[in-house]
Amino acid sequence: MRRAGRHALEAAAAVVVSAVVRRLPRRVVLWLGGRLGALWARLDRRHLAIAADNLRRAFPDWEEARLARTARGVYRHFGTVILDLLWMQGRSADALVELTETDGVEHLTRARAAGRGVLCPGAHLGNWELQAIASAPLVGDVASIARPLDNPRLDSRLVALRTSTGNRVIYKQKALSQAIRTLRQGGILAVLIDQNVQEQDGVFVRFFGRPACTTTVAAALALKTGCAIVPVRCTLQPDGRYLMAYGPPVEWTGSGRREEDLVALTQHLTSLIESWVRETPEQWLWLHRRWKTQPSAGVGA
Repeated sequence: MRRAGRHALEAAAAVVVSAVVRRLPRRVVLWLGGRLGALWARLDRRHLAIAADNLRRAFPDWEEARLARTARGVYRHFGTVILDLLWMQGRSADALVELTETDGVEHLTRARAAGRGVLCPGAHLGNWELQAIASAPLVGDVASIARPLDNPRLDSRLVALRTSTGNRVIYKQKALSQAIRTLRQGGILAVLIDQNVQEQDGVFVRFFGRPACTTTVAAALALKTGCAIVPVRCTLQPDGRYLMAYGPPVEWTGSGRREEDLVALTQHLTSLIESWVRETPEQWLWLHRRWKTQPSAGVGA
């Protein structure tokens, strides 16, 4: 099937599923998402194996049964989140905020009030999309750096949801100048920093004891603008609500040697993300080849 035809089919499927899901009680949507995720795991053996292998390397003391159970749990979680996002489309900001509880939102409020801009590094953990969407009614609009989806029609739907509460999306291709301007104007900028990048685009830091090539965008922006850094995460709770956690702010002192500071701050933020993942391992994207890029000879973390 040609790309245009596949994109049209995917978009049509999203429209139909969204129309059905939005009419269901949310508790039914969450249950159905988990069941679809379990089916997804059975059909996607290749990525299930990647998730299990990543988990095995990250948690070498775990028994195989626990590794397999957690890998399947990753699929159930993201099946739940995907259907939940479809259910959220068209809902009011107040309705979305009602799905959440917050911890530490005052950190973000105070940092923004200081007027020097706030960088919010995060990860592909829990429901990162909802974090930005539901934060806007609480602390003001958020600009998020994102890569457009391969399917433009699906991307348009996602952007509509992302901006439904007044937020702004900055595509990666033109991100730097807009990101710097956002921070220098005292705004809030969200960026995810937990995926693999090519060696020329990042630095190697330790993540679960292994060298992981990691973007320096968060550290570079902080060094460039002197903004506050308030890490954020949004995790699904057993009762179906989301806990949106903010901060506390990252306190750090630069050495004045830019390259060293980039690595040190990137390591600090990566270690923080690792601690989050350890708390709720089934809610992180283990299907991604996080350690795909490895150091060339003579390069290490």
